[in-house]
Amino acid sequence: MKDDLTAFVERFLAERRRLGFQLTSVAYSLRSFAEHARASGHRGPLTVKVMTRWAREDSRRSKQPRAWAQRLRQLRSFARWLRQFEPSTEVPDDTIFGRRHARGTPHIYSEQEVEELLAAASRLDAQRGLRGVVYETLFGLIASTGLRVSEALALHVGDVDLRLGVLTIRRTKFGKSRAVPLHPSTNRALTEYRVKRDLAGASSGAGEPFFIGARVDVFGKPLAPHQVRCVFAGMRRELGWINRGTHHAPRIHDLRHTFVVRRVLLWQQEQVDVDQAMLSLSTYIGHACVTDTYWYLQAVPELMALAAQRFESCMPEVQHA
Repeated sequence: MKDDLTAFVERFLAERRRLGFQLTSVAYSLRSFAEHARASGHRGPLTVKVMTRWAREDSRRSKQPRAWAQRLRQLRSFARWLRQFEPSTEVPDDTIFGRRHARGTPHIYSEQEVEELLAAASRLDAQRGLRGVVYETLFGLIASTGLRVSEALALHVGDVDLRLGVLTIRRTKFGKSRAVPLHPSTNRALTEYRVKRDLAGASSGAGEPFFIGARVDVFGKPLAPHQVRCVFAGMRRELGWINRGTHHAPRIHDLRHTFVVRRVLLWQQEQVDVDQAMLSLSTYIGHACVTDTYWYLQAVPELMALAAQRFESCMPEVQHA
């Protein structure tokens, strides 16, 4: 490669962000890849070989081709873009680690597991400082609203209207903004966090991050996504959950899945017309298409069982077959 790979990565990210993409996860992966290529002494055009080597060497040392494929997928758009400057750049396809997999089944948290998570988060700071409160409130908010972790971390003080009990989610995954009403108990938890946050000395300006780092060196700055994932992974190991999904382990994102599943289960039990209610749920959680929300119906055994029961109740001949 004629020029520095890191410079190309930063140029690519800048161009994409000008088009409205946030690229938080992609940016982390591309910078990690550039550092890997530098540290390994790679010279010449980027090849599929060096990309797949990086994909296999993730921080979790995953042994699952699904995880490798996901990491490799984050390099594909960059590789296509890079070919205009380095025509010999290879672009990985989606079959390198075997047949492309369907979306994995999420880990649906039990109420006890969510309670354990929040309790573990509250214990992160033995001196009862701000760190435990930050993570307890962050994970509690995601569990009670179904926010994406990126959306929660992007909240500013001005986006959290505690008087009306409404969050404003700006420039989401699909470039749209939405209002998210809060349950009174969630609003109370956010209010308590805000009081402790402000008393600790964090700036309360409307443009300041709502969830902040608590260590002296990062105090008041936005929480970094990779740091949140590391903290969560440590608590996950401490709690020793048994994974009920098909991903490498229970994830933060599975709190979002759990929120949707619990809501649909409640509707099913209350005999609410799920088809009528699904559009409002899809809007609430920020899906671009309602079909993305319907995917949960086929991804979770509990929902499939309830759907089958309702089908049988409507089809007497099935019951007596």
